[in-house]
Amino acid sequence: MTSEKTTMALNVTERTIFDQFPFWRNVLGFEATLTPGRTQIVVGCGTSYHLAQSIAAALNESGTGALAVPGGEWSRRHRSYCPASEGLEVIALSRSGESTETVQAAQISRQVGVPVTALTCADGSLSRNADSVLFAPTHPEEGIVMTASASLMLQMGLIQARVPMHGGTVEAAEELLALADKHLATIIEGRSHFVCLGGGALYGVAQEATIKLQEMSLSWTQAYHPMEYRHGPISLIDQRSFVAMLYHPDTADEEARIASELRAKGAFVLGLGGPGDLSLPVSVPASVRPLVYLPTLQLLGERVAQMKGLDSTAPRHLQKVVVLS
Repeated sequence: MTSEKTTMALNVTERTIFDQFPFWRNVLGFEATLTPGRTQIVVGCGTSYHLAQSIAAALNESGTGALAVPGGEWSRRHRSYCPASEGLEVIALSRSGESTETVQAAQISRQVGVPVTALTCADGSLSRNADSVLFAPTHPEEGIVMTASASLMLQMGLIQARVPMHGGTVEAAEELLALADKHLATIIEGRSHFVCLGGGALYGVAQEATIKLQEMSLSWTQAYHPMEYRHGPISLIDQRSFVAMLYHPDTADEEARIASELRAKGAFVLGLGGPGDLSLPVSVPASVRPLVYLPTLQLLGERVAQMKGLDSTAPRHLQKVVVLS
């Protein structure tokens, strides 16, 4: 399902967003490989760190203790996050398998006897420094900005958390993306301040939405847990604000009250799975909502870039693989 456009009419970034779902289906048969009883340290950089936050939350919800740590932090000061290495296992995320800090985090972990599982979309250095590897090739046209690869690594991580996943999950994401595409270009008009709110495993995805907006459209963005946004940051809300509320079924009522408050202060609220100026229905369980919401948030970044006349395939100051010499 590729919205109402033909694939040929889409630019490269749009194609990698709309055409990612066959790659998801290739991952549906993957199985959890983690060692029972170990605390999972989920590491990554940039987008991969945001995914790590969602994966760690999902692991905790499934009964496996987990903590998300940026790759550079784990490789340089792991004792700031965990005082001992016994009973740990590392899940390392990297699209290219070459991100310097993530590869270093894997190397240092194994040096102190901590096993490493790599989630990646390429056969790189990370795979050679891991005890086990889950590999999912991404869309061949994907450029600097991570779209399909981000979804695939999140999907693999949720599978590690034993989140039930089936074809209906893929279809729900496709349907939400197609529905959002009918409205996004219109509802962002005149907005220059973008906020994404999500709790639990949705918080990492909220952060990922903001980094997509930053990379693609050089926009002013914020990501918060919904209730936290009321403690100071709400002072920035005005008629230039656009808020994506990522509704969680467990807290939908209080999130709806926050959305109403933000609307009263001038923001346009996109409600994914709940009320807003535009409300898009979502009926899947909370456990798969991080994955289902993600493509729609990727498209939001692209539509804002188009509104501002920017080319999302050539984001300023960025490169596809971040390697430190």
